[in-house]
Amino acid sequence: MIDPPGASPVHAWSSNGKVSKRCRFEAVVAFKYLNLLLIPKTPPRTASVFLISFPSLDRCSMNLLEKIKKQKKKEPDKSMSVQEIPVYWFETSDSVTRHYQFQPDGHLSVKVVDDSRPVYHRVVDSFLNKFFPSGYPFSVNEGYLRYTQFRALQHFTSAALSVLSTQSLLFAAGLRPTPAQATVVSWILKDGMQHVGKLICSNLGARMDSEPKRWRILADALYDLGTGLEVLSPLCPQLFLEMAGLGNFAKGIAVVAARATRLPIYSSFAKEGNLSDLFAKGEAISTLFNVVGLGAGIQLASTVCSSMQGKMIVGPLLSVIHVYSVIEEMRAAPVNTLNPQRTAMIVADFVKTGRISSPTDLRYREDLLFPGRLIEDAGNVKVGRDPHKVVKPSKFHELKELFAEEKFILCLGSRWTDMVLEQNASGEDALRGWLVAAYAASMAKSFHDPSLTVLQDAYDKMNDVFTPLLSELQAKGWHTDRFLDGTGTRFAW
Repeated sequence: MIDPPGASPVHAWSSNGKVSKRCRFEAVVAFKYLNLLLIPKTPPRTASVFLISFPSLDRCSMNLLEKIKKQKKKEPDKSMSVQEIPVYWFETSDSVTRHYQFQPDGHLSVKVVDDSRPVYHRVVDSFLNKFFPSGYPFSVNEGYLRYTQFRALQHFTSAALSVLSTQSLLFAAGLRPTPAQATVVSWILKDGMQHVGKLICSNLGARMDSEPKRWRILADALYDLGTGLEVLSPLCPQLFLEMAGLGNFAKGIAVVAARATRLPIYSSFAKEGNLSDLFAKGEAISTLFNVVGLGAGIQLASTVCSSMQGKMIVGPLLSVIHVYSVIEEMRAAPVNTLNPQRTAMIVADFVKTGRISSPTDLRYREDLLFPGRLIEDAGNVKVGRDPHKVVKPSKFHELKELFAEEKFILCLGSRWTDMVLEQNASGEDALRGWLVAAYAASMAKSFHDPSLTVLQDAYDKMNDVFTPLLSELQAKGWHTDRFLDGTGTRFAW
C-alpha cells in the first residue's frame, strides 16, 4: 500500500485480520486532523506507526471525532484573555499625577491620584473648570477672557442698582422696607414687565441679528434709564405710578433685547462647536456675580445709600461703570457674520491694501453706536432701500441684464451707490455686489458720467479676484452663507 504524501503511515485492521482500504484512507485523514488540532506546534511525525483496530469504519470515525471535540473544549480562549488586560498609565504635569485608563466600553477615565500644588492654584483650577468652557483657552476665540471680565462687572453693577432702585420705589410708595425686602420685590417687578417688553420687541428681532452689539448697548442704556427713574421716584411721590411704570417698562424692553442678542455674541466665541458649553458657563458666571451684586447692593442700601443724597452719588457712578462694561464686552466679541458695516470694512481693506481682515481684526474698529455710516473706500454703498426709490423701472431692466447671473443690482449715484438684493441673496452675493460698487466708484473718478461701461469693467474685475477672496474669508472664520441686513427691502425677480 502507498501512503498519501506527507502523512504518517496508518494501518487500520478489520475484525477478520484484513486491511480495509476505505478504513485505512479515513484513518489517515483523521490522523492528519489530529496532528493539526491536538499538537499544532509539534512537527508532524514521519516515522512512527499508529495502529488502530476497528470492528467497523463508523465506530472508528466516531471515536476520533469525540477525542477532537474534548480536546478543543480544554483549550483556553487566548484572544479573550488578551483583551481583558487593562490598559492604563500615569501622567505627571504641574505637580499633578493623573491615572488614565481605558474602560471596556472604550471610554477613557481620568482620576487625580496626587495633587501637590498650593491651595491657591487648586482653587483657581476648580474655578476655571466650573465657569469656563472645557478646553479653555484653546476651545474659544480670542477676546473671551476680556469679554467675561467685563460681563462679570456688568452683572455686579446691574444687581446692585436693582436693589437701590427698588428700595427707592418702596420709599416713594410710603413704605419703609429693609434691604432684604427690596431684593425680593425687585425680582417681582422686573419679571412682570418682561411680558410687555416681549410684545414691544417682537418686530425688532431681524435688526438685533444684524447689529447685536449695538442693540445690546442700547438695552443696557434703557435698563439704566429705567433704574434712574426708579431711584428718583421718592423726589416726586405724587407721580409714583407714572415713574415706576415707565421705569419698569424700559427695564422690561432692556431684558428682552439683552436676551435676544446673547446667542449671536456667544456664537462668535464658539471655536469647536461648543456653543452649549459656552452658554452654560456664561450663565453660571452671570448668576454668580448677580448674587454678589445683590449682596453689595444690600450693604450699600444699609449704609451709604440709606439716604437720598447717597443714592444720587452712588447710582450714577454704578450706571457709568455698567454701560462702560457693556461697551467693552461688545468690543471684545469677534462677531463673524456679515452685515452691511462689516462687509463694507472687509471690502475697503481688500481694495485699499489687498489685506483680508478677520473678525478679530475688525472688532475694535466697528462703530457700535452708528453702524450705518458710509465707507468711501468700499464705494459708499447703501443697502436695503426700496427699489422704486433707487432706480426707475426702465433702467431696472438694463441693470438686471448687466447682472443677469447675480442676485443684486447696483445703481451709481453722485453721493452713494444703492444696492438692492434678491430675496434669497447670501453673504457671497452681497460681497460680490460690494466689490463691484467699490471698483466702480474708483473707476468713476476718471469719468465724468458714470455709465454701464464702468459697471461692466468693475464687474469683470470683481470676477477675477472673487474666488481667492472668498476662500480666504472662509478660512479666517467668516460665515458667508447668509447676509444680515436687518429689515432692509429685497426684491423677487
